Amino acid sequence: MPSLLHELFAYAVPRLRGAGPLDSAEAERARIERWHASPEVRERGLPTGMVPGFGRRYETEVRKVPFTVHTIRPRGRRPRTTVYYLHGGGYVSPADAVHVRYATRLARLLDAEVVLPFYPLAPGATWRDSHQALADDLAAHTARQDRVVVAGDSAGGGLALALVETLRDRGDALSSEMVLLAPWVDLTTSTPDTRELDAIDPWLHLDKLEAYAAWWAGDPADLARPEVSPGLGDLTGLPPTLVICGTRDLLVAGCRMLADRAKAAGWPLTYLEAPDLIHVFPLLPGLREARRAWRHTKEFLR
Repeated sequence: MPSLLHELFAYAVPRLRGAGPLDSAEAERARIERWHASPEVRERGLPTGMVPGFGRRYETEVRKVPFTVHTIRPRGRRPRTTVYYLHGGGYVSPADAVHVRYATRLARLLDAEVVLPFYPLAPGATWRDSHQALADDLAAHTARQDRVVVAGDSAGGGLALALVETLRDRGDALSSEMVLLAPWVDLTTSTPDTRELDAIDPWLHLDKLEAYAAWWAGDPADLARPEVSPGLGDLTGLPPTLVICGTRDLLVAGCRMLADRAKAAGWPLTYLEAPDLIHVFPLLPGLREARRAWRHTKEFLR
């Protein structure tokens, strides 16, 4: 049974995030474009407010590839391990403090640096505006670092998988492992049970995801491409991966499909499904269920 705190999050987080069914694709697009044009997004820096002592413990480097990529390192050190983290947000929302908190926790666990790209967002950009640059940047790390763990949540989890598939297809060095939290791996929304799950997910709404997917793809013909829907691509030859998802999550249908296809492809994927838990619950602070997911993550990475 979910904890009382989880149920509070299930009620409060969707409301704080402005979740709700789609009014119309045109109105939603206009709302997001206004938000992206605001100083809140246009002038955003690295959101570090949930990382205690960040300025004392870490130093940061900012690169353009051509979009902004932040690297977070322990002060005075250059670790030989990298956590390459792709943030979620339906491809329309920027990284927030919860993403930075989780990524730095992974880095502390592995004595690693964190690389956090601020990739261009839909509807102003599509996957074509960042995919190759992200793949090149990731490949530069896998080529020179001793260990690279690629991680991501939600849309970022799908993007993480898509990038590693691209590196495999190009013959580049791959990441050592992947950690994917409720990854969005099928933007065609054709996975069985998706529409039934729409009725029980308190946060995600299928009509909004369909709009966001169309904007990210840019062209309806691109929706099923592996760069956009990596769960439908070739899953052979990928590194060991941990996937965690709750069952009150619209994206669990795609995660189940991914686990089934991984088994058929011989991909070493560990799939953990948490009954009655909401989208990306391992990111939520103070949650008993998130602590349990973290223990599984530590066991997997060690």
